[in-house]
Amino acid sequence: MAHIREQVRPDLPHLTGPLPGPRASAIIHRDEQVVSPSYTRSYPLVAASGEGAMVQDVDGNRFLDFNAGIAVVATGHCHPRVVQAIQQQAARLIHMSGTDFYYEEMVALAEKLSEIAPGPDPRRVSFGNSGAEAIEGAIKVARYASGRQRIVAFLGAFHGRTLGALALTARKAVQRQGFGPLMPGVVHAPYPYCYRCPFGKEPQGCAVECVAHIDTLLKTISPAEETAAIVIEPVQGEGGYVVPPKKFFDELAALADKHGILLVFDEVQSGMGRTGKMWAAQHFDAVPDIFAVAKGIASGLPLGATVARAGLMTWPPGAHASTFGGNPVACAAALVTIALLEEELVEHAARMGAYLRDRMRDWPARFPMVGDVRGLGLMIGIELVRDQKTKEKAPDLRDQVVQRAFERGLLILGAGDNTLRLSPPLVITRDQCDFAIDTLEACLQIPIDHA
Repeated sequence: MAHIREQVRPDLPHLTGPLPGPRASAIIHRDEQVVSPSYTRSYPLVAASGEGAMVQDVDGNRFLDFNAGIAVVATGHCHPRVVQAIQQQAARLIHMSGTDFYYEEMVALAEKLSEIAPGPDPRRVSFGNSGAEAIEGAIKVARYASGRQRIVAFLGAFHGRTLGALALTARKAVQRQGFGPLMPGVVHAPYPYCYRCPFGKEPQGCAVECVAHIDTLLKTISPAEETAAIVIEPVQGEGGYVVPPKKFFDELAALADKHGILLVFDEVQSGMGRTGKMWAAQHFDAVPDIFAVAKGIASGLPLGATVARAGLMTWPPGAHASTFGGNPVACAAALVTIALLEEELVEHAARMGAYLRDRMRDWPARFPMVGDVRGLGLMIGIELVRDQKTKEKAPDLRDQVVQRAFERGLLILGAGDNTLRLSPPLVITRDQCDFAIDTLEACLQIPIDHA
């Protein structure tokens, strides 16, 4: 009887041998000699190509990417319409610098961002190259427009590593250690971790307590009349994929309005359809005065934007700009990305996210180490604990699950101290979701190694 070869599906992982393979190992060795040691690598993936939700490494191993290039390739790796837009624009005009000249691609993208921004007010846009630059722009707009200098941010926040953004970041000591003094005038408040309330309250009480803490800051070390802005991730990313209750945003908006303080939303990771709406703010009926967007906006090309109410962005020529921000090729990619999101991918993200969370709904009952499953759309966090009653964090287990998943062809990463983050491309299929869930269940069933 003729040998029947097992069919290999191109939309699911396929591993050809031990990881890392020989080519990957050689490149990793070269990397160790010349690339900054500050980069974090959770496992030895050396990517060679990508398509949709799949990534192939230099040894021919194929992986399912539930990271989306760190929540960047919203439309999937190398979406044909995005690639076509990049190729056509690169053949026509690669660079001219919108800081000193005009070109239509930048204007069209700014118009589109103003159109789809949350709230009814017209917006103006300043372009940069990254999320950190978008936050830097937001800081400067808030200070310039308000005439105030102080800023309230949140514990657990990640807003970037440039010095202004880093002053807002309060996620890990290593991110700040050795780089001081940082930008002055920033204070931090507890983020509403309502699943493990820092004040020991029920979720709605936690929301009130967190805002009350901010009110105390405004009456003490950050006087309200000197505070320009409150900067917040509507869904906290690096802090553990945490979703606050709507009441928190209602209370926060009321407090900001009372004191004339601007609300700045960092939508760098949560925006561009990731949560099943174009902006995470829309889940809470919240309307920021300023928001920052990057990551998924251009499906992999470097682009960031500070989007503010038009009446706030009144700084004069030369006050703020970026040579490469709003590059014509990146703008072309972004315009196609937004079109794809509006046509189908935002709704698809909502459906696939609901499907994933439904399949994980019983995990806390089935797996003693799963303390919580939370998220919106395709921004999902799975918290791992040593004990469900005490909620003692289990970062070592989380890290082992990340490694085990990689060895089975699934790419995931951690967030917070002990959370698995799922942030796949928004083009993910149901079969790919099933593979991811089945793989994670298998990983969770293996005893933890405490050595």
